[in-house]
Amino acid sequence: MCLREILEKLANNGDHLLLCDGNNKDWEAGALLGTLSGPMLRKQAHFQPGLYIAEINEAGYLGHVLYRVKARA
Repeated sequence: MCLREILEKLANNGDHLLLCDGNNKDWEAGALLGTLSGPMLRKQAHFQPGLYIAEINEAGYLGHVLYRVKARA
């Protein structure tokens, strides 16, 4: 699954969560869809509900965490 598919699913589900990037900035999934570049959105990724979205590297293993999941207050 690519990052775009994960973000679209989260945005369409109306989930009440925020995604925190490495700079400690919070994002809504829909906002990221309009902000991220095409190559970034095409990255293979894994969504672990309630925890994170992590990159999947070329060997098929989880790479670094792209976004941490935060509950919206």
